[in-house]
Amino acid sequence: MKISDHATLKAEVARMCAALGEMGVPENAVFSSRVVAHELLTNALQYGGGVAQFSFRMTGDEIAISVRAERAFEPPKTIARADLYAERGRGLYLVDALSKRREYTREEGVCAFIPIMVR
Repeated sequence: MKISDHATLKAEVARMCAALGEMGVPENAVFSSRVVAHELLTNALQYGGGVAQFSFRMTGDEIAISVRAERAFEPPKTIARADLYAERGRGLYLVDALSKRREYTREEGVCAFIPIMVR
């Protein structure tokens, strides 16, 4: 799905969450997916040219969320913990905290893998 504004971002993330819920994904993994997708898409819109491609898929015991910005935008591989009250720097830290791993390729963009754990 192509995303170029925050209204579409919000609608597509909600669509993903509804689909995950219908697949029986536990709420904790749906919430983590919501946060990760929102942070990756916001970064792509802000730093990657204002347009992003978004997709998600189930892969065994994890959810893969892919975001590719219009302009090639590779985020830093590692992120230091940002101050709680800083205006920037928490997004990728949250992505890394909620994901098993985060990868980047020019073809797919940023892909984060969210574990599905039943509580």
